Amino acid sequence: MAEAADFQGTRPSPARRWLRRTGALLAGVPLLTGFLQLPAAATTPASVQTSAKAASGSRTVAVSLDTLTPSVPTDGDTLTVSGTVTDNGKQAVTDAHLDLLVGPVLDTRSAIDSVSTRTGYVPGAEGSVVGGKYVQEFAKLTPGVAEDFSISVPVDKLDLGEDGVYQFGVALSGKTSAQPWDQVLGIQRTYLPWQPSDADTKTRTTMLWPLVSDVHLTAETGSNEQQTPVFLNDDLAKEIAPGGRLDEMLSLAKDLDVTWVIDPDLLASVDAMTHSYKIRGAGDTVTAGTHQAVAKTWLAELQSAVEDKEVVALPFADPDLASLAHNGTSVTGSLSHIKDATDVAASTVETILHVKPSTDFAWPVDGAVDPSIIKVATSAGADKVIARSDSLQEAGGLSYTPSAARPIGGGTTAVVADARLSTAFEGDLTKAGAATLAEQRFLAQSLSLDLQTDRQRTIVIAPQRMPTGAQAHAMAEALTTLQDGTWSQSQDLAAAARAKPDPGATTRVPSTSSYPSSLRKQELSRTAFQDIASTQDKLDNFRVILTDESRVVTPFGRAVNREMATSWRGRAGEAESFRRSVLAYLDDLTGQVRLIDKSETKLSGRSATIPVTVQNNLVQGVGRLMLRLTSTSPTRLKIGGKAYAEQPVAVSGGHSQSVKFSTSANANGRVSVVAQLYTQDGQEYGQPVRFDVKVTEVTPTVMLVIGGGVLLLVLAGFRMYTHRKRAAARQAEEDGPDGSDGSDRSQEEPEGPENPGGPEDRLKDGTSAPSRADEPEHPSDPTPDTAPESADPSGTGERVDR
Repeated sequence: MAEAADFQGTRPSPARRWLRRTGALLAGVPLLTGFLQLPAAATTPASVQTSAKAASGSRTVAVSLDTLTPSVPTDGDTLTVSGTVTDNGKQAVTDAHLDLLVGPVLDTRSAIDSVSTRTGYVPGAEGSVVGGKYVQEFAKLTPGVAEDFSISVPVDKLDLGEDGVYQFGVALSGKTSAQPWDQVLGIQRTYLPWQPSDADTKTRTTMLWPLVSDVHLTAETGSNEQQTPVFLNDDLAKEIAPGGRLDEMLSLAKDLDVTWVIDPDLLASVDAMTHSYKIRGAGDTVTAGTHQAVAKTWLAELQSAVEDKEVVALPFADPDLASLAHNGTSVTGSLSHIKDATDVAASTVETILHVKPSTDFAWPVDGAVDPSIIKVATSAGADKVIARSDSLQEAGGLSYTPSAARPIGGGTTAVVADARLSTAFEGDLTKAGAATLAEQRFLAQSLSLDLQTDRQRTIVIAPQRMPTGAQAHAMAEALTTLQDGTWSQSQDLAAAARAKPDPGATTRVPSTSSYPSSLRKQELSRTAFQDIASTQDKLDNFRVILTDESRVVTPFGRAVNREMATSWRGRAGEAESFRRSVLAYLDDLTGQVRLIDKSETKLSGRSATIPVTVQNNLVQGVGRLMLRLTSTSPTRLKIGGKAYAEQPVAVSGGHSQSVKFSTSANANGRVSVVAQLYTQDGQEYGQPVRFDVKVTEVTPTVMLVIGGGVLLLVLAGFRMYTHRKRAAARQAEEDGPDGSDGSDRSQEEPEGPENPGGPEDRLKDGTSAPSRADEPEHPSDPTPDTAPESADPSGTGERVDR
């Protein structure tokens, strides 16, 4: 951002300018007197006198300034400086002594930056030595051995004058056998903010506190009613466990005035851990998760921390807006995922945390924006975009850092975070010296910004998305000092976005070509978005046949959101592996509804029915499917009187359904038939099943032979009938007129249709033969709905019903 001393100098109030001039004059009197009365060595260490030699060896000893307490001293305080010195040379250092150096006021933000870039000792630029008893001596420094130091000095001994940021340093001087003269062998600089009384106008500061993590949940769930979730690994448990990164982020900020910026996917993942869950291991191994208590504790503490606090919900899984803008918009359907992720974000946060979040803010990676990113960011309803000042740069020559809010057209507000403050805690801060330097630089930049002008301004700080534990500790320490300080007051993000913008602040969004190449290299590729679109198409085709689509649509919909997560940046291989696993699991589920393979089918005669079996191995039923059976040669074999026929299919979970098609043959031979499932909108579902139908039609010659045989049987029967009739007549004549042959047959019951039960009508076990109504169906008739059956092809030579 533009600022006072970077271009044309600051313009403080007249009273402040008078105080500064008076203080400088009074400070100059004793300094001038000292120069007149004392030799140079009394005010400056010997190393300053031998500037060339000092500069050449000023990195021999590593000086680590581990603590500076208090970070922002005030009148009456005692400043304690502690750390270590380590001889990195090959020779011992003798007659060593550690001095405190108070440099000049750094009256611009750029001057603060320049101090950070200096490495070795620079004569004349390091300030004056405090001296006196505020020196620590070392008889000898052994190479490679760290020695502790601690110096406490009353603040009034530092001769701090006007309000501002002072350069402050610790320098180690000594001798070596190769250079036996006193010289500066190591130095460490930092910053000393000085604002003992409340500022006339305090800067309104908004600190974003992000709770974002990597992707942890897969699309896979159990087949039970609870749909037990499956995690990629157990890393999330480590993050929320005591001492973990997310546990530190929560515990450090719960008492600070911050705006919580939360990825709802993180909440959903931790919430899933509070119940039964599984962890995907190597290969196909799955183990049961055991960290339910840890998850419940973390969520309970977060619920308490965000109560009555501002919460901003990112779209679900924190989608990479820049990747989508640059590589995904040309892929059909990609933008719809942002809308879906935004819609589910609010309900997820409200359900789990019991607070109503804001979904009006979009946050591109590192606040880098261009017109395409703004368009994508606002496509789902957000009207505020969190940018950063190193992207939306000032070009109007303002003498101060303007407020964060900028109208950029189309009803959209860019909330421009301060780049220097937002990036103050990046890098490795595991060492105490690095963390202390980061904290002091942050406080120095904040005070310098406040001293630029008496205008009321709002400043937003947007740190990296996933700070490490050490970075979070440094952020919290600095923020605690800032909120207890004299030049800043806390403010919500929504209030910062509503603040009146500075008229001279830039509102021009940088061009697409100005987007940082380092960030562009980390983006998801166009191929990634094509993979996502392919998965979504298959999901849409699958969902329409399900009786309870929520069991599939919800886990896969969230998995698709996770495929676009910002956390995949720089991890292209892992991102691709995740996308493949989601698609593979979806293919496995859709494959559970399939046609059972058939081998060659024989059709004896001109017409018959052909059964085709649909198998459903899902736990839920499927419907809204059409089964089409198509003849590849309809002139020889017709299905339902035409080239193909269709029938609706509905199969219960874990069952199979046989569907019969009537056929008619016009010629002998083999005809290929294709069975294919379709959804109601005409989309093919699953793989087709192809099989041959062998037609063996009865010929006219065979029919003639059969007809002749039947005729012979009829004639033979007629001859037998007439012969028996003549024999009966002769017998009647022989019996005489009374019809008796001398034997009594009146007690026998006649046998015949009216009195069945003759020996020929009973089975060998004495039971009656079954009636036709009780006879079983034809053996080739499969029941319409059966239990699960083998998916193996039917046996060769299968015959169909005629």
